[in-house]
Amino acid sequence: MTIAARLKDEKFLLLAVIVAIGAYAMEHALLEMGQTVALIGAAALVVTIVLASIRVAHHAEILASKVGDPYGTMILTLSAVAVEVIILGIMMSGESSPTLVRDTIYSALMLDINGILGLAALLGGLKHGEQPYNDNSGKTYGVMILTAMGISMIVPEFVPSDKWHYYSAFTIVAMIALYGLFLRMQVGQHSYFFSYAYPRAEKSMSGGHDEHGSAEEESAAASIAIILIGVVIIGGLAEIMSTLMGAGLKGTGAPVALTAIVVAAISAAPEIMTALRAALKNRMQATVNIAMGASLSTVILTVPVMEAIALYTGQPFIMAMTPVQTVMVTITLIAAAINLNDGETNAIEGMTHFILFATFIMLSAIGL
Repeated sequence: MTIAARLKDEKFLLLAVIVAIGAYAMEHALLEMGQTVALIGAAALVVTIVLASIRVAHHAEILASKVGDPYGTMILTLSAVAVEVIILGIMMSGESSPTLVRDTIYSALMLDINGILGLAALLGGLKHGEQPYNDNSGKTYGVMILTAMGISMIVPEFVPSDKWHYYSAFTIVAMIALYGLFLRMQVGQHSYFFSYAYPRAEKSMSGGHDEHGSAEEESAAASIAIILIGVVIIGGLAEIMSTLMGAGLKGTGAPVALTAIVVAAISAAPEIMTALRAALKNRMQATVNIAMGASLSTVILTVPVMEAIALYTGQPFIMAMTPVQTVMVTITLIAAAINLNDGETNAIEGMTHFILFATFIMLSAIGL
């Protein structure tokens, strides 16, 4: 592929780069123009992020068709989590809510499991009926998410404040140990847990060759590079967007958790696009890997980094979830354990999770 053709294909990413440069240069000027201008600027950045996410999702699909699951989806989820960690690190270095990390992780879990997986299973179920996947993946993801959430965001409620640094250090070690074992399983002897052998006809329909043209012409290395570049651009745009949105919403009475929800949604933007398209192509395994894998990666990778920052600065974040958050997480994980136990999803299962997502949005809107 020629350079000119490549640049034409990646016009959305080029636009995102131009907007990012302009936003960085004009950030202070926009903030000085008042709340209305700040909100308009934030909205424009959201649109730009969505356009960039379309290209990231495209290359994630190409990569998944070349290397198969779980490697393609794993690269996408890890890239998105890296963006989230970078954004949180930047925001926590300034004046931000001490519950921002907790609320962002909670929002990400609600968005990934109830939002992405729920909507994908609902739409995919309405189109294809029951959609098969490897039930080993759902069970493995579920128990690890429950363990990681429990020790990092439920147990801290009972840890005395004068002992927080001891438990924080333990949490870092525990998360690293969990992820190390999980990564070995995912790419090693248990990699078959996270893949599904689709019939040949389904593979030809879902591989993306007809829709995207000559997918073979795209090298795996080029797709990986563009995905990484794309998520970095998205991360930069999201950081500016959160600043403008915070200034625009200041004093308006908007829910405190709104920033956390937006950070989680922006970080997951490429995943949302890829997961929904996979479900509509009857490739539910990719959707499960993305939604559940993103939830696990968000908890198991974000927590140790943020806890390390807390230990270094001496100012602990509030990681213990509120009673409402704990109840919502518990209901979500119980529903996921039941729904992801038989190796098939359907519209009813998708609807249960999507209703939980709607409940999360409603609770956030009223400040809970």
